[in-house]
Amino acid sequence: MTSVPTPIPSRTQYVLEEIKRRILSGRLTPGQALVEADLAAQFGVSKTPVREALKTLAGTGLVVMSQYKGVTVRMVDADMAREVQDVRLLLEPEALRRTVRRGASLDAARDALARADEATDTAERSLSNREFHRALYMPCGNPLLGRMLDEVRDQAALVSAVAWAADPSWEREASEHREILRLALDKDADGAARALHAHIASFVRRAFPDADLDTQAPQEVQEAPEAQNQKSEDGQA
Repeated sequence: MTSVPTPIPSRTQYVLEEIKRRILSGRLTPGQALVEADLAAQFGVSKTPVREALKTLAGTGLVVMSQYKGVTVRMVDADMAREVQDVRLLLEPEALRRTVRRGASLDAARDALARADEATDTAERSLSNREFHRALYMPCGNPLLGRMLDEVRDQAALVSAVAWAADPSWEREASEHREILRLALDKDADGAARALHAHIASFVRRAFPDADLDTQAPQEVQEAPEAQNQKSEDGQA
């Protein structure tokens, strides 16, 4: 019987994933120049897949393309951390709340958490943590909301990797992840959302105390007056 060969990833995808891994592991540091010719030689490919990979990484915010400086790994400072985490604080807890209320499967989140616990390097841990968060928000029932959070997930992973390099606090984050997942599995949508908000906010305060981030938890969603009136008419509290 003839075996079916395993598909070989494209050169561009291979280069993209390897550059991303090097950035998230700290082998390529913020501000470091990424020279197409050098990377092509390292990976044994032409400059074309390197160029395409760098364009994709620029789109996700991991690298910056400048007419004068060329391509560099994105710098991470308090302002960058604030921008990324502010978006997450506004959107991610609400997405998780909707995921739980829909009764969506959280198997992918459980699997990602296990991979993070078993990770042997910063890049693997960062990518697994990123997938954990994605597994919480993607089943929210609003594809646009999921895509909006996807836009910042690589940048959030970079923020975490840089912060861990200065203060390896991933064990604390892992403990918070387990509590978030426990609440979600217990169908406590509001509790899980509050725990996730606190998790993101506390990380920023510890890692980037100068970020000046508004970490106030959002108010619970109030029922529309019509719904409240209807409950009153029905004799419900």
